[in-house]
Amino acid sequence: MKKSWGTKTQKMTGVVGTATIAVSLLVISAGVASANKTEKVHLPDYVLNAKTVLVVILPDAGEPMDDPSANRKAQEEVEKAFMRWGRYRLALDKDTADLVIGVRKGTGKGANPTIKGWPVDTRPATIEKTDNQKRVAGQQGRPPDLTQQGAPKEHSHIGMEAGAENDTFKVFQGGEQYTVDNPPVWMYIAKDGLKPPRVVAVEEFRKAVEESDKAAAQRQQQQQQKGQKKNP
Repeated sequence: MKKSWGTKTQKMTGVVGTATIAVSLLVISAGVASANKTEKVHLPDYVLNAKTVLVVILPDAGEPMDDPSANRKAQEEVEKAFMRWGRYRLALDKDTADLVIGVRKGTGKGANPTIKGWPVDTRPATIEKTDNQKRVAGQQGRPPDLTQQGAPKEHSHIGMEAGAENDTFKVFQGGEQYTVDNPPVWMYIAKDGLKPPRVVAVEEFRKAVEESDKAAAQRQQQQQQKGQKKNP
């Protein structure tokens, strides 16, 4: 007996859902998500022309009870990875940031008890070092003016955070009101995506930027060739 179309659709949906979870998720400027790594992601000019980035902890990120400083450490590792890359300078505040990078450390579990409203992400002045660079980092944490959610509550509370088992890395355009409330231009979600020393999320973003650079150069060359044909 033939199976109904509805049954087939359910099975296909299950397969697609499993495949989507198993790979990284890329979001491009139009807000279209792609789980196919073979597709080329062409980032907009403002990403390619950016000079500075500000790395912040996403406002909805809770602190895992078994590692309360997990998000802050992930933030620092992403900053170090950008310093090693050298393409962008780290901004001190949102007013000087061309791009804002939002991060959240995954819990490794589908649901995990977390602490919210705890000032653990407000960092004292620290010195971050790479092989050839040094930077003084101050209080960055979760700037309240980047989101309508405002500053974290003064009193911490314990709750269950669901759906945050993987590391999250999001790229936003700077200079926007409530920056991290806007759709990201690019993001990477994967297990251990923010884990040092590689920090794969930054590596993948770098690949996307370099591919976009090449595509932009090719477009410019094609336009020049067309102009030469019109004006021999």
